[in-house]
Amino acid sequence: MAQPKPESLITALDIGSSKVSALIARTNDGGDLEVLGTGQRESRGVRRGYIADMEGTEAAIREAVEQAETIARTNIDHVWVSFSAGGLISDVASVEVDLGGVQVEQADIDELLKQGRRSLSPEGRMVLHAQPTLYTLDGLTGVKNPLGLHADRLGVEIHVVAAEPSPVRNLALCVRSAHLGVKSIVASPIAAGASCLTEEDREMGIALVEMGAGVTNVSLFAGGLLVGLTSLPMGGADITDDIASAFSIRRAQAERLKCFHGSAQNSPRDNHEMIDIGTAEDSENGVDPPRISRAQLIQVIRQRLDHWMDAVAKALTELGYVGPVGRQVVLTGGGAELKGIADYAQGVLGRTVRVGRPRGLIGLPDAHSGPAFATLAGLAQIAASNPIDLRQIAVDQQTVHRTAPANFVRRLYAAFRSGY
Repeated sequence: MAQPKPESLITALDIGSSKVSALIARTNDGGDLEVLGTGQRESRGVRRGYIADMEGTEAAIREAVEQAETIARTNIDHVWVSFSAGGLISDVASVEVDLGGVQVEQADIDELLKQGRRSLSPEGRMVLHAQPTLYTLDGLTGVKNPLGLHADRLGVEIHVVAAEPSPVRNLALCVRSAHLGVKSIVASPIAAGASCLTEEDREMGIALVEMGAGVTNVSLFAGGLLVGLTSLPMGGADITDDIASAFSIRRAQAERLKCFHGSAQNSPRDNHEMIDIGTAEDSENGVDPPRISRAQLIQVIRQRLDHWMDAVAKALTELGYVGPVGRQVVLTGGGAELKGIADYAQGVLGRTVRVGRPRGLIGLPDAHSGPAFATLAGLAQIAASNPIDLRQIAVDQQTVHRTAPANFVRRLYAAFRSGY
C-alpha cells in the first residue's frame, strides 16, 4: 500500500474509562472512508470520563496511537478526540434580527449567525459544538433554509453542547503531552450518533443511549441534529465491580465472567449451568476451584441493570422524549455488548430498542466493529465530513449558560413532524 500524504489522514482518538482506542483512516478515490490502522490499550487513568492520572492516560494514548501507526505504516500529528465525561449539557441560544419584509439573502443569514456566536454568554462552561437547528420567519418555526424567502423578522435557534472547562483542558493536555496536536474535541454522543444512526433516524427523531464503562450519555436527535442530552454517572464498570464484590474475585476475573457468561436475560437452564470462578493458582495448587451457577451471575447483573435502566427511563422523560415521539431507542457503547440487553431494555423502557454498531467505514476490523467502538468510528466520519460549527476560533474562551432543553425538544419534534 502506498503511504498516503499526511494531510489526507484522519485520526480519531477515543479516551474512555475502560479503554483508549485510536483509528487512522483516509477518504479513498470513491469518497468512502477507508480504515488504515487501529489501536487499543486499557485505560489506566480515567475515572467516570474524567482524567484522574495524567501519566497513565498519556502512556495509554501513546501506546494506542503507536499501534495504529504501525498497522497503517504511517505517522500522524493531529487527532480528533472524543469527550464523554459527565457534565455535558445541551442548551439553545435564540437570536432574531429585523429585515423589514425584504427577501432573505446569504448576507442576512451570515449576520444572524454572527450574532448567534455573540449570544453565547459567559457562565463558566466551554462550548464544544454550536450548530444552527431551525430558522424562524416572523415567528414561524421549522424553516430549514430561509434563503430567498421574504420576512420581517429572521431568527435561528442554535443548539449548543458545552462542558466544564477543566476536564476538557485536562483531556487536551494529556493528548498534547503525547506529542499530538488536537484538531478538535467532539462530544461523544455526537460522534456515536454519526456512526450508528442513519440519516433517517436523526431526521425523524430517536434516542441514543451510550452505555460507557463509567458514564452513560442519553441523547435525543431530531432534524438531523443532537437536540438534547444528559449524562449519568454510571456504566458497565459498575456491573463488573458488583460481580467482583459478590463473588470475592478480582476485577479482571469479573470482567471476563460478565463478557463470556453474563446476560441481561435469564432462562430456566441457568440454574443448572455451573461456572468456575477460580484462578490458575488454584489449579496449580490442586485446589478445587469455586463454582457458581449462571443464574447467580445473572442475578447480580440484573440488580445493577434495573437501577441503570430506571435512571435512563427517567432521563428520557426529563428530556421530553415521551408520547408518540418517544418510540425508538438505540443502545451503544461497551455496555450494549451484554447479551440480551436490547430485549431487556425494551421490556423496561416500553419502547422499540436495538443495538447500534459502527457503519459507513471500509476495512474496519471485526474486533472494532461492535457498539463499544461506535464513538471511535463516528469521530472519523465527523472529521471526514468537516462539519460547519458556529464557534469562534478561540474555543476555550466560549461558555454557555445551562437551561432545561425539554420544551425545546418538544417544539423541535412538533416542527419536524408537521413537515411530514
